[in-house]
Amino acid sequence: MRHLLAAAALVTAPLFAFAGDKPVLTVYTYDSFVSEWGPAPAVEEAFEAVCDCDLDFVAAGDGAALLGRVKLEGKRSDADIVLGLDASLVAGARESGLFAPHGQDLPENGIPGGWSDDTFIPYDWGYFSFVYDKTRLDTPPASFDDLLNAPEDVTIVIQDPRTSTPGLGLLLWVRHVYGDEAAGVWEKLSPRIVTVTKGWWEAYSAFLEGEAMMALSYTTSPAYHVIVEEDDTKAAAVFGDGHYMQIEVAAKLADTDAPELADRFLAFMAGEEFQTIIPTTNWMYPAYPAGDLPDAFDDLAEPEKSLIFRPEDTPEIRETALAEWLEALSK
Repeated sequence: MRHLLAAAALVTAPLFAFAGDKPVLTVYTYDSFVSEWGPAPAVEEAFEAVCDCDLDFVAAGDGAALLGRVKLEGKRSDADIVLGLDASLVAGARESGLFAPHGQDLPENGIPGGWSDDTFIPYDWGYFSFVYDKTRLDTPPASFDDLLNAPEDVTIVIQDPRTSTPGLGLLLWVRHVYGDEAAGVWEKLSPRIVTVTKGWWEAYSAFLEGEAMMALSYTTSPAYHVIVEEDDTKAAAVFGDGHYMQIEVAAKLADTDAPELADRFLAFMAGEEFQTIIPTTNWMYPAYPAGDLPDAFDDLAEPEKSLIFRPEDTPEIRETALAEWLEALSK
C-alpha cells in the first residue's frame, strides 16, 4: 500500500519518553508495515542495533488515515516520525505545519522522474494495478476501457480514497487518464465494485478469498506470491493507458521530543540496510539503490507509461475527483 501479510497482530505498545534507560523513537505508520511479516520487525532490529534506543512502531491506519490522526492530535501527538504518507498527501501534510525539514544529505534516488523535497523523504515506490488470478481470469483488461466493457463477472474490490492511499491513487489514476470525463467513468465502473474497504489489506484479502475477480493493488504484489508461496497464478493487469505511480515518504514532526534521534532514523531509512528490507517485506521498489532485486521482480509487469500529478496540484484535483467518486457510488 504494497503491504502483504498484514493479517498478523499489530504492534501498539504504550508510549513513553524512555524505555528503561533508553530513549524511545515513536513512528506512526500503516497497519501492514507493523505486521509480523511486514518491514517493522526487521527495521526495528537493525536500527536498535546502532541507535541505543527503543524504536516503537505504532499502527495508525492506512496512509490517508495516518495524516488525519496526526492532524487531529496536533502538537500533542506522541509521534516523532510519520512513515507511510505518499506523494498525493504531501501538500496537505506540508500545509498542516506539523512537519519539519529533514536536513539530510541524501543519496541519489532511483524513482522514475526523481524526487526532491526538503521535508518528506521517500523510502519506496511502485505502480498501482489491478491484480488478478490467472486461473480465474483468462484475458485481463488491457486498459480502463477494456475494464469498463468487460463481461459482468469481471468485478473489482477497491479502497476508500478518504482513508487509503491506494484508494486515493485510483481516483487520481482515473482522473489522469480521463480528465473531465472521469465522472462518467465512475458511473460505468461502479456496478463492478463489489466492496470498498477502509484499507489495502481488507481489499486484497477479499480478492484472495474470491469475493472479486480483481483487486486494486500494485504491479509488485505478484512477487510476494512467487517468493513466499511459490505461486505464480497471480498477475497484474497492464493498462496501455499507463499506471499511476505511488511514492511513499516519511517525515519528522516539528514538535518531536527526540529530533536528533529522528534525524538518525531518517538517514538510516535512506541507507542500504533499510532499503534492502523493503522489496520482500513491503513488496515495493526501494527508493534508493540497494543491490539486486530478487529474481521474481524481473518477471513483474512493467507499465510503458508512468502517471503522476505534481504533489502541489493534487489537493485541488483530489477534491474534484472525490466528489465525482462519491456521487457515482451513491447512485
